[in-house]
Amino acid sequence: QVQLVESGGGLVQPGGSLRLSCAASRSIFSINRMGWYRQSPGKERELVATMAGGGNTNYADSVKGRFTISTDNTKNTVYMHMNSLKPEDTAIYYCNAFTIVGPTGGMDSWGRGTLVTVSS
Repeated sequence: QVQLVESGGGLVQPGGSLRLSCAASRSIFSINRMGWYRQSPGKERELVATMAGGGNTNYADSVKGRFTISTDNTKNTVYMHMNSLKPEDTAIYYCNAFTIVGPTGGMDSWGRGTLVTVSS
């Protein structure tokens, strides 16, 4: 299990920028994949961005070119830089860690979320 704590959410104007942080309770070196998901009212939780151990990243089409996921291994922290924010980006953002625990199994860990509101 990995404990995850998100921070950095808040109110930002359209076109603005924000950086989310996710602090993990253990070295992210041992985590197979980390990422960010979001959920807005009436919608399912959706993938925003992920980063695998090898550094490969994946982004939702809706955020590609605007959001960037990165890590600081010395701080056990994952970041997401959010640029050119739009009102539709408003959501609770959740940090996620996936760890392979066996030949066929894995484990997902989730933070409690941080709210991002994009509004003028």
